[in-house]
Amino acid sequence: MAKEEFILPLAQTPLFQLAVELKARLTSFGGWEMPVQFVGIGQEHQAVRTAAGMFDISHMGKFACKGKELITQLQRLVPSDLSRLQPGQAQYTVLLSDRAGIIDDIIFYYQGEDDTGNQQGIIIVNAATTAKDKAWLLQHLDANLVQLQDLSARVLLAIQGPKAVHHLQSLIQEDLSQIKSFGHLQATVLGEPGFIARTGYTGEDGFEVMVEPELGVKLWQKLFEAGVVPCGLGARDTLRLEAAMALYGQDIDETTTPLEAGLGWLVHLDTKGDFIGRSVLEQQKQEGVPRRLIGLQMQGRNIARHGYQVLSNGRIVGEITSGTISPTLGYPVALAYVPTELAKVGQQLEVEIRGKTYPALVVKKPFYKRAY
Repeated sequence: MAKEEFILPLAQTPLFQLAVELKARLTSFGGWEMPVQFVGIGQEHQAVRTAAGMFDISHMGKFACKGKELITQLQRLVPSDLSRLQPGQAQYTVLLSDRAGIIDDIIFYYQGEDDTGNQQGIIIVNAATTAKDKAWLLQHLDANLVQLQDLSARVLLAIQGPKAVHHLQSLIQEDLSQIKSFGHLQATVLGEPGFIARTGYTGEDGFEVMVEPELGVKLWQKLFEAGVVPCGLGARDTLRLEAAMALYGQDIDETTTPLEAGLGWLVHLDTKGDFIGRSVLEQQKQEGVPRRLIGLQMQGRNIARHGYQVLSNGRIVGEITSGTISPTLGYPVALAYVPTELAKVGQQLEVEIRGKTYPALVVKKPFYKRAY
């Protein structure tokens, strides 16, 4: 008798039915059934760059954490100095292994102290790594000093683009102009409690709003009625790649360190004490990294995709981690790891595509930067 295979059903967010009603094209992503596009990747991408688009990112992991020594406890898990954060500020950072490999990239939102002196915060993690991250946090945080609450059932909605403030302000009681980049607050959303942060993954201005599921459905419908374009994972990927934002599992993972990945700006060796992976980063800082994540511009119309080999003078030197044709710029761009000596802007390289090599140029990241 053949062995039975048990395939877990894909999870669905509280906004899934709204995507079905709009006839979105669906895909499997990190164990979730998610919309990859609604009206089309190009149109959705353009909407975010020129007006406003919204993304259901409820699949991402969300944790509330509190404790009198919350910051001290978290400091040991990340290379960034969280003690610098004031209430209402956030830090993009990474969880590191003993070898300084990136377990996941996260955002920590510090909310300050409550009436009992407990420090409070919210941690947002990637969908595919939620279970792994939760286990890592529970393993390394002292349960007597920090309590972790899983908020992953809540809706998380990203409203991104130059007109994001315009569309969202009428639905939020608080003045959005007072929230700076990476700022956040407990907000009143359609008259009910919610959490809002001026963060995103598109290279544009925008917000991420976390609310209870029923309220999330109402918020989506209100924004849709106002003309905000629903966007899927396809446009989210082209937007983040133009902004050279790393995708976990492709551009960064447990085999890459933040210094190799161009994330040195979040490594604060001088201002904080010991943390997991510190000795490896100190060594890399002193000796230099063996490879770097670079930006590539293809010299033609051929697209360098994930997994394609990068060559220098006919010799394989690296691999493409992400690549697409940039809808905004009109030419193909990619990210790749290559030896440090080949990572300088202006370096000529080649990419192998279907058995042939095509020229590529190392260019400055990000490929796109908003003008406002």
